Amino acid sequence: MLDAPLVLTLAFALQAGFITFFSPCAYPLLPGYVGFYVSQTEGKEPSLGGALGRGMIAGAGVLLTLAVLFGAAFWVGHSTITNVTLFEPIVGALLVIFGVLVVFDRAPSVSIALPKRRSGLLGFGIFGVGYALAAAGCVAPLFGTVVASALSYPTVPAMLIVGTYVGSVVALMVSLTVATGMGLVASTGTLMAYSHHLKRIAGGVMIVAGLGQLYLAIFVLDVI
Repeated sequence: MLDAPLVLTLAFALQAGFITFFSPCAYPLLPGYVGFYVSQTEGKEPSLGGALGRGMIAGAGVLLTLAVLFGAAFWVGHSTITNVTLFEPIVGALLVIFGVLVVFDRAPSVSIALPKRRSGLLGFGIFGVGYALAAAGCVAPLFGTVVASALSYPTVPAMLIVGTYVGSVVALMVSLTVATGMGLVASTGTLMAYSHHLKRIAGGVMIVAGLGQLYLAIFVLDVI
């Protein structure tokens, strides 16, 4: 049975995955990804199976990268991460501050180039790898908090926490690819038209996640 702290941690992991996908370092890559998809499928009829297959390949790239990052973080050891008792409330406060900056369009802008050599189905996997690296690097403290939270639980709940985080990022990547393949995101211009709204939503989620993390750290885990 899931207890209250675990439920809150899972909710935080889900929000963290959303924030990671729409992080300022990675989000600028998405219009290029849409353009790449369109160039690769030009002249072909939209196919749900094809779009889903390409999305799964891109998602596999994300999954592989995050699995390696989590594996490396877990290899560092339980004591190294979890002994930093003030880590969680600090990250919560930073999320609230950064979320406010994003909502009011005051967050710093970061741009990362797409891989130059990408073609065929392999290109979707390469993009997934690059996107996951850019996103996780941009929200490293948040990623570290998910790791620390997982390390504080036994194996099964820890896997559930990590799976929730990774699964949310992978699901968003697959969903974007399928939406692009089915013509719901027909061009980079379409995506950019909603970029401002998506950034505000991401900022709002950051604020909620930060407040949730502060509540978890202060009132549930009694860190402070």
